[in-house]
Amino acid sequence: MKTNISFSFRMLLSSIVFMLASAGLFAQSNFSGTWAFNESKSDFGDSQFRFAATTMVVTQAGNVLTVESTMPGRDGGEMKTTSKYNLDGTVSENPMFNTTRKSTVAWSADKASMTIASTMTFERDGESREMKSTETWKLTEGGKVLMLESVRPGRDGEMKITVAYDKK
Repeated sequence: MKTNISFSFRMLLSSIVFMLASAGLFAQSNFSGTWAFNESKSDFGDSQFRFAATTMVVTQAGNVLTVESTMPGRDGGEMKTTSKYNLDGTVSENPMFNTTRKSTVAWSADKASMTIASTMTFERDGESREMKSTETWKLTEGGKVLMLESVRPGRDGEMKITVAYDKK
């Protein structure tokens, strides 16, 4: 009887340890926090435009990621925007530049990073034009740095930039 109880207890304990370890292995990154632009860790490549938010406040609650960005405005002031992304793979819609940006989030297999694939449609000269972009989010340096790797069309082909943010 004692051996049976001991064996059952060990099996139960092993199962609990396995479940906890598995949950930790597949837990998705949490990007919540206040983030400040770090120019020295960013790479704008050959881009003439160095367009990045100076600060971002990111809230990740349930299946929604909310991003409140502050950027320099054209008049020297600040421009603030808020975007919300569904983390369950369903389409999110956010207003941007007189159009709507439709985005879908996909997590990496290890849940350490996510990619936001977006499409915007513009009307120009009576024609509808579509612009697609991707933005991959990942935490580095033990969660102290948020790296955003963006790919979008540019005048001379594909434009790739990496923007780094330090956690405040």
